[in-house]
Amino acid sequence: MRLFAWLKKQPPPVPDDKPQPTLQSLLQRAVAGLYSVVDPEVGVNIVDLGLVYQIDTDNDAVHIHLTTTAPACPMAHFLYQQAQQAVAAQTGRAAHVELVMDPTWTPAMMSAAARRQLGGESV
Repeated sequence: MRLFAWLKKQPPPVPDDKPQPTLQSLLQRAVAGLYSVVDPEVGVNIVDLGLVYQIDTDNDAVHIHLTTTAPACPMAHFLYQQAQQAVAAQTGRAAHVELVMDPTWTPAMMSAAARRQLGGESV
């Protein structure tokens, strides 16, 4: 009974004065994290390869739709893990990555920077 009375007299906890990041800044951090993920077979980051289809965020997590260059890509699990870790590290939030195959990836989805890195605009 005494402990309960003591607890009731304690001041409320001090709120955390750190401003919470905006959803826009979380998206920017998530994208920065995804730029750090490089497909080891191609040597280009997954954003420039056009493998990132969608990024959404809420206050708790970042949600990413990611594809691979081929349905049976042997690097799919690796890319999934790397994307999840990079986004979580950049945002401080849980990263939920979903591998999707629709629409099917084509080389036309690559950025101009990826095409140049791979040897030309015709790739």
